[in-house]
Amino acid sequence: MGDVGRQLYLDLLIRTLANTIYQDAAWLPNGAEVRFDAGQRATGADWPKVAHTMVGLRRLENLRALAQSTVDEAIPGDFIETGVWRGGACILMRGVLAASGVSDRKVYVADSFEGFPPPNPDAHRNDKTLGLILHRAPQLVVGLEEVRQNFARYNLLDDQVVFVKGFFKDTLSALDAGPFALIRLDCDLYDATVDALSALYPRLSSGGYVIIDDYNWIAECRAAVTDCRSSMAISAPIHEIDGTGVWWRKP
Repeated sequence: MGDVGRQLYLDLLIRTLANTIYQDAAWLPNGAEVRFDAGQRATGADWPKVAHTMVGLRRLENLRALAQSTVDEAIPGDFIETGVWRGGACILMRGVLAASGVSDRKVYVADSFEGFPPPNPDAHRNDKTLGLILHRAPQLVVGLEEVRQNFARYNLLDDQVVFVKGFFKDTLSALDAGPFALIRLDCDLYDATVDALSALYPRLSSGGYVIIDDYNWIAECRAAVTDCRSSMAISAPIHEIDGTGVWWRKP
């Protein structure tokens, strides 16, 4: 696929994943239903009823650019997302590989596929309150088979897609995978973010990318990233995406 064809395919894939084409309604975090709003969908400020991702156009465009950069610059390793909802961001990563004819990298799709666990008494800080809210949100529960079917709808379900089912504290440290060229964390909670970043960052290749989906939206997520960067002596500058997500590059 030439550069123009690849660009057109990935542009259309992004618009389809975010469903800015048919413009489905959305939920607010309190469960109320609202009509499609182009501004909210661009920045991932709603929970779509039908679209295969809630991260919004700006974060999808960022993900496409960074994933393509690892391919173009031959940064070694696979891609992984922790916390995938309906799978849209991972589908885009697989689409980037397909559009570039890359057959020797995998996309790891890591999630409980059962929603958020109830907070335990040892949960960090406000994880107890936020975790209880997220645990009770049925919109956030998406099963493994539904995510598999979503990949198949785009003709992107194959042996380059690896599903990792379970809570991050149980799965990521033991995951037989790496190196990674790109890790995308959409964990929301402090403990889950620490579990994911601590397990995956040491396996990130030099020149690889870290994307944190909720850094500027959820205080617990930001605190977890700050603490992990301090404990691992990470000084790479953090770049804003859309007022919510951020990324940095490993030296």
